[in-house]
Amino acid sequence: MGRPDPILLTLFANRFMSVAEAMGRSLQQTSISTNIKERLDYSCALFAPDGDLVANAPFIPIHLGSMSFHLPDITLITPVFDQNTKEIIFFTASRGHHADIGGTLPGSMPPTSVNIFEEGAEIVSFKIVKEGVFDRKGMLEYLLEKPARYPGCSGCRNIRDVESDLKAQIAANHKGIGLLHALISEYSLETVQEYMYHIRRNAENSVRNLLRDVAKRRGNQLSARDYLDDGSPIQVTVNINSEEGSAVIDFEGTGPELRGNLNAPIAVVHSAVIYCMRAMLDVDIPLNAGCLVPIE
Repeated sequence: MGRPDPILLTLFANRFMSVAEAMGRSLQQTSISTNIKERLDYSCALFAPDGDLVANAPFIPIHLGSMSFHLPDITLITPVFDQNTKEIIFFTASRGHHADIGGTLPGSMPPTSVNIFEEGAEIVSFKIVKEGVFDRKGMLEYLLEKPARYPGCSGCRNIRDVESDLKAQIAANHKGIGLLHALISEYSLETVQEYMYHIRRNAENSVRNLLRDVAKRRGNQLSARDYLDDGSPIQVTVNINSEEGSAVIDFEGTGPELRGNLNAPIAVVHSAVIYCMRAMLDVDIPLNAGCLVPIE
């Protein structure tokens, strides 16, 4: 893979972002819930065939930077197939915060929950569309029947809105697929995927330069501590290798797992880190997996 043309690099970075943004606009326009249509609690993104993030539109970036948040945030992922070989060449994904998915209280975010089942439907993986057919029966099982099996819990209390918003997410993913196929028709699959990797490497180099600059101005080690509402500490120490432009981010000293629902899975930690790296960059690039390459 040769050196990228700087004009094409910028063009493709913006084209990938425009696809994700168009998916988001489609989702907002076709959804019916207040959460998605008015509060804009959703995200859309493109992923490479290996699952790495290519472009995340700037809606709620922590959503798809993590792909794992809390239960009301339901993610729909759709493969993009090559029209000739039928191989997977991209993934499109959308995530929306749904108004209710069951659990002990309406809204599926009970402040007193001590286990995950009290927050509603736990969907590990479910093929909601198969051979072009929406699996409504399976959806009802996951959202209505399974959450109600636990003591004190109910199934989804607003299934019509949730079903409609899920279909809006499916439509948004297909919007992205159509735009990606149009991009490939314009430039060829080889060129599109080549610049997908160039954009990722450009993000990596940008973060490495950022870390070298921070080390030069602030030193090779930085640390901070903050506290949750209950007094639990969050400690972070950043050790920068200025030669490599890399860093080790250490959360040693952070409080233990809580009995309540303020715990964050490791995917959310990764998401917070990648978003901070992107937010500190003074260059216009998509939020993508390259931002995490220099980070351990």
